[in-house]
Amino acid sequence: MKLRNILLSSFAVLMCSITANRADACTNVIVTKGASADGSCMVSYAADSHWLYGELYFKPQADWKVTDKLRVYDWDSGQYLGLIDQVEHTYKTVGNMNEHQLIIAETTFGGRHGLNDPNGIMDYGSLIYITLQRARTAREAIKVMAELTNKYGYFSEGESFSIVDKNEAWIMEMVGKGTSEKGAVWVAVRIPDGYISCHANQSRITTFPLNDPENCIYAPDVIDFARKQGWYSGPDSEFSFRDAYCPADFGALRGCEARVWSAFNILSNGWFTFDDGNGNMITKDAYAYVDYAMGHNPENRMPLWIKPAKKVTVKNVADVMRDHYEGTPMDMTTDIGAGGNALPYRWRPMDFEYNGKTYTNERAIATQQTGFWFVGQSRGDFPDVIGGLIWFGTDDAATSYLTPIYTNTNRVPECFREGNGDLLTYSNTSSFWINNRITNACYRMYNIMAPYVRERIDAFENEQMVKVRENDNKALDLFKQAMDGAEKKGKKASVAYDVMSDTGSSFSAVKSLLTKYSVDTAQKMFKAWQELEITMTVKFIDGNVKAQNPDGSFKHTEFSAGCPDGLTQPGYTDTWKEAVVHFHGDVIEEKPVETK
Repeated sequence: MKLRNILLSSFAVLMCSITANRADACTNVIVTKGASADGSCMVSYAADSHWLYGELYFKPQADWKVTDKLRVYDWDSGQYLGLIDQVEHTYKTVGNMNEHQLIIAETTFGGRHGLNDPNGIMDYGSLIYITLQRARTAREAIKVMAELTNKYGYFSEGESFSIVDKNEAWIMEMVGKGTSEKGAVWVAVRIPDGYISCHANQSRITTFPLNDPENCIYAPDVIDFARKQGWYSGPDSEFSFRDAYCPADFGALRGCEARVWSAFNILSNGWFTFDDGNGNMITKDAYAYVDYAMGHNPENRMPLWIKPAKKVTVKNVADVMRDHYEGTPMDMTTDIGAGGNALPYRWRPMDFEYNGKTYTNERAIATQQTGFWFVGQSRGDFPDVIGGLIWFGTDDAATSYLTPIYTNTNRVPECFREGNGDLLTYSNTSSFWINNRITNACYRMYNIMAPYVRERIDAFENEQMVKVRENDNKALDLFKQAMDGAEKKGKKASVAYDVMSDTGSSFSAVKSLLTKYSVDTAQKMFKAWQELEITMTVKFIDGNVKAQNPDGSFKHTEFSAGCPDGLTQPGYTDTWKEAVVHFHGDVIEEKPVETK
């Protein structure tokens, strides 16, 4: 996502489809149930913005009067946009997931100039969170999103939405019609089961089936509107949404599609396997598309989805979100821009000029401006009251941990609470701020300090994979104990009652257990991270590295408990040494003194 200052919008639209060069951008990885190790559908999301704070939004379920209205504010700027009709009942939402295991995430692609509607009421962020309150399934969500934009107008730029429920995963791409017509044009395609997909601030849907509603749904005028604007003149069957509404240039490929390529490369183990659209399974070396990812060959397009090399876990997806192109031609740790300690980040702006030429700083999946990020799991093998799980983190993905939060929790942890600090207000109880302190410390000696942090992240996340399963079993026991009573109560109220979808008061004990686990785990890890910062301050001051004992205590000499033993000074990378010698070697080279 991008949290844009309204004052900057005039600059943003000048960039048209070159959204890759914006500093604010995000990445979604989507995993279908047949491609996951545990049969869950998954979506990852990094809310990457220099203006976005890391907090976990929470809305309880509620009932409303038919006369009630909802005030809509632009998620990016806070600008008031207007009133819309409220619905009779809204579902509980925790972050980008609701109590019925629906997940919606996004990346902004912008699109052609002038397609946002300044008079529209629905911005993309509000569209996500309002839809989560009103829909149970991905197909319902697509319908709600289309209806809301048609009725109230679409305020934002072009968006790619990831929409996932217990059984299906969809990509929906939407762009407004400008001021000439109310609403938006869009197309939604279902990712085949057993496949993974990804998008990262560039439209990726090209041609799509026109008569296959099981797998593709679209606005009735999605092609006609492009024709009216002069963006397409061919037959309907050859219409490409991307080429009509967001044609790709160098920036879009290098800054956006390159992230997709990297995610695919990791999860496919370097081999892209996909259906060519004619029923033929194709397998290609990932590097067959590296010229496309690097912006050199826009015609060599990657597939929209591929098969993973093996069944994908939550941990696999989380680690993809920590990628800096390591081991590829775009590796951000190996050039002189990484400095003397292999820092995989480049301060903005993303491009620069030198001697009349323009150069780009890579935009990897992991980035320094992340507000929050998550991996959401919709687990159809569990009842809704237990199944929804959002692994949530704040700040940079590469140096922050994900905490499991059940989406039927009764409250969110204090360290993630909305309003606990902001970008201009430090809070010593906020996860965002402690993660920033640790991450910014790592920037000064990244190749030494970040692996130290990563060891602790991996240990915690791997531990939670086990503990979540244990807690699931406890919750299932409570669910079974309450199930008979819930079914009797539910059947009296509705002949269509489904106990697996019931998240009501009958399962209050289940929700109490999930709340305690979610809150306690998050707060315990937050405290551990506070302690970690203290340890790192002692361990890494002044470019030194102090040795530790297996129990975590610092080694000291036999003569003094305050004098470190085993202290090392790792210095700089060979890449940095080579560059320094090249530019300054004549000055700093040690030369023997001539004696007479």
